[in-house]
Amino acid sequence: MSETKKDQSGGLWENVKVLVQALLLAVIIRTLFFQPFSIPSGSMMETLLVGDYLFVSKYSYGYSKYSVPFSPDLFSGRIWSDEPERGDVAVFRLPSNTKIDYIKRVIGLPGDRIQVTDGVLFINGEAVKRELEGSYEPEGRYNQGEEVPVYRETLPNGVTYTTLDLNPNSPGDNTREFVVPEGHYFMMGDNRDNSQDSRFEVGYVPLENFIGRATVIFFSIANDSSPLEVWNWPSDLRFDRFFKSAQR
Repeated sequence: MSETKKDQSGGLWENVKVLVQALLLAVIIRTLFFQPFSIPSGSMMETLLVGDYLFVSKYSYGYSKYSVPFSPDLFSGRIWSDEPERGDVAVFRLPSNTKIDYIKRVIGLPGDRIQVTDGVLFINGEAVKRELEGSYEPEGRYNQGEEVPVYRETLPNGVTYTTLDLNPNSPGDNTREFVVPEGHYFMMGDNRDNSQDSRFEVGYVPLENFIGRATVIFFSIANDSSPLEVWNWPSDLRFDRFFKSAQR
């Protein structure tokens, strides 16, 4: 083999090794540390908007089989487990279809009694503090041509965030009392009248299904634009949301 062919072969092999190493590093980071996640719906408005891209901390709650790409059935439960706290915005696998990721706020802990009455959240029989803060006009496909009321809720542990009240008489504004089973959590969206959550088909979420805790928004683009549509960046990028906390 000529020296030229040897050099070409060696250079190709070096490129392959670098590519494999980069892929392995990306898998390790995604599995153990941070996973990117995009917001596909308005269920967490105004905390999170469609077109927000954020990092999810994988180590916040420990690791389950859902922490690993393709979710191989390597083990059950969690290792190095830490429990979600009330008020956390967390990504989890939908209990009825574990191929689907959801993002909601942790409202009920194991053993809690949760109920919504006339739009007011009750935890263990006590009304959560709820104050009218102002109004908000949703953007894009969620804009109905008028502003909607914004309420600030403050949970018993002091975590505070805003919720939207699109309809004062929606099905989710008056619920039965839910008793959260051991090892499970009750999740709700901040957009209370436009969120499929534990009040409805989502049900209680097992600890094993948690992927991680939302941390920071690293990119945000409006009007359902794709991040790849760079020609829309001048008009659609939400610079004010870059590096904003994904919790509140």
